[in-house]
Amino acid sequence: MKGKRHLYWRKTRRLTFALLVLWISVTFGTTWFARDINQIVIFGFPLGFYMAAQGGLVLFLVIIWWYNRQMKKIDIEFGLEDE
Repeated sequence: MKGKRHLYWRKTRRLTFALLVLWISVTFGTTWFARDINQIVIFGFPLGFYMAAQGGLVLFLVIIWWYNRQMKKIDIEFGLEDE
């Protein structure tokens, strides 16, 4: 039983850290490359402005949705799903 619990937490940590790296990349990537990104204009606004104001939030929601979906799969795999 201890090995199964260890594997569950290893998968959970791996997923969490991977999505955390993605979150940090999105957050700092748009800031780091803001000058380059601002060369692209969408609906009269520079892309860097759009990513900071709305695009980042949409990506964060996608990250949360993906995390929830993957955690449900892991929970089902280990018999820990809610009814």
